[in-house]
Amino acid sequence: MQRDVQVSVSRAGNARAAAEDSLEDYAFRFVPRTFRRWSAGSIGVTALGSIAFLADFSIGASVGIDHGTNNAVLGILFASITIFIVGLPIAYYAARYNLDLDLIARGSGFGYYGSAITTVIFAVFTCIFFALEGAIMAQGLHVALAIPLPIGYLISTVVVIPIVIYGMRALERLQFWTTPLWLALALLPLLWVIVSEPEAVSAFGAFTGESDGAVSFDAVVASAAVCFALTPQLAEQIDVIRAMPPRTRRNRRSWWTSLLFAGPGWVLFSGIKQVIGVFLAVYLITRVDPGLGQQAAEPVRQFIALYESIMPEWLAIALALVLVVVAQVKINVTNAYSGSLAWSNVYTRLTKTYPGRSVFIFFNLAIALALMLMDVFSLIGFVLSLYANVVMAWLVTIAADIVINKHILRIAPVYPEFRRGMLRDWNPVGLVSVSVASLLSLATFGGVFGEGLRPFSVLIAIGVAAIATPLMALATRGRFYLRRQTDGIASSRLDADGNPSGERLRCHVTGYTFERPDMLASAERGPYGEMQYVSSLALTLDHSDRYVLPADPVSRRNRPARPKTRAIRREKGEGG
Repeated sequence: MQRDVQVSVSRAGNARAAAEDSLEDYAFRFVPRTFRRWSAGSIGVTALGSIAFLADFSIGASVGIDHGTNNAVLGILFASITIFIVGLPIAYYAARYNLDLDLIARGSGFGYYGSAITTVIFAVFTCIFFALEGAIMAQGLHVALAIPLPIGYLISTVVVIPIVIYGMRALERLQFWTTPLWLALALLPLLWVIVSEPEAVSAFGAFTGESDGAVSFDAVVASAAVCFALTPQLAEQIDVIRAMPPRTRRNRRSWWTSLLFAGPGWVLFSGIKQVIGVFLAVYLITRVDPGLGQQAAEPVRQFIALYESIMPEWLAIALALVLVVVAQVKINVTNAYSGSLAWSNVYTRLTKTYPGRSVFIFFNLAIALALMLMDVFSLIGFVLSLYANVVMAWLVTIAADIVINKHILRIAPVYPEFRRGMLRDWNPVGLVSVSVASLLSLATFGGVFGEGLRPFSVLIAIGVAAIATPLMALATRGRFYLRRQTDGIASSRLDADGNPSGERLRCHVTGYTFERPDMLASAERGPYGEMQYVSSLALTLDHSDRYVLPADPVSRRNRPARPKTRAIRREKGEGG
């Protein structure tokens, strides 16, 4: 008996510690209204500040060198449009219901534990992308200050730690104050060259790269495949836009504007930067040094050449270094922040313990540093093309579940459920779709089905995921989405405007109050038999099922969940 009491106290203490630590970052929780105090415009600026990464220039340059300007630009356009379409429903759910991508995935075909697999996919992306950006900064330090690359890798890793430790608030300030400087350093010299050297623009349009210059579907898709690997950037955007304020009649216009531009719209700015990367590579090869080859894809070289066309060499190198450092810090604090959220989410769910997000910051950075030391930057095209297959299978599955299964077929529950006890642990809809789409696309990428199909591996991932997701939902009749239809609380999770309710209830495990969307009725009654409430946080950290309500009978659980409140009916009627 005494041991049970000690265990119970330990669990409650662990949950309270996690609650206090996660008030800043909400690593595995719904983001409450009390935290979302920024305006929609401020959130949009913060989210867009994270797309200052220089890897875009390098990716655009590499596909331009390989396939020529026309194929590269068409590939970038094709990838950008596709990513926007896939990202729109996911970003909407994040902003509307204030959830990160892992929480959305739980109720969008993967289940409570199944979504951990997709979160690992994203966490790996943050490591790869951090390594690419860190390598670019190390290149800048090497060129400007003759710092050896390994030391540069270490510096680019360590420099972000003080900011990332403090979470979203520090991130918002950094992005707000550094974005104007980044825009000035990146765009002003580019505009000068375009105006003063029209022949550079002509050379850009006529550049054939290592191909014959003819536009071909194979080359366009091969160019797009590299760009598709950037799609997980959507998850990093979501880690910011999940803090969007409630959407009301008064802020509807600014809310939608911020969502579209800072959510799926990030890819429009990314695509423009990739095209600029093609231009800069062509400028280096045709106007500076024809023998540069793939070195023309290095952003450091690109901007030094750009600055040298209008200023002395010493000043050009200095400004290029400032640009590289600012850009790298802006994106890599986001990479480290989002990666720490993802790793802590997975670890906490699987082990029922929360050692603190800071632990996973260092874990994420250690992996990224190892990748830099392995010179992942030199394999950027191959690594991103390979990774794109799994990435697109994952995100298309989630988007297809939201659009088709939830809103067209109405097999899946419309509201994105994320709480333990409400969800089944594993849902074959998403797991089978991602597995089949990934395996087929990777096999195609590896040449199993012949070299002719190899360039189309990412298209296979997209197509298979889009078809398999609704087919699996129909085959399983939606019975693997929910464990229960109701959470035992009479009040609605949504307010009159369809936003998550701000009503606060006390969790009897932690002693803290949480907002209604985070709460469930507890299976453990109070000392006088009264109903008690338990937070999703406490359930996440509990090793037992003592607070979890029993599952619905199979006959009831198999029925597709229908929205019951007026707010949810309005939400469906508006279609967003």
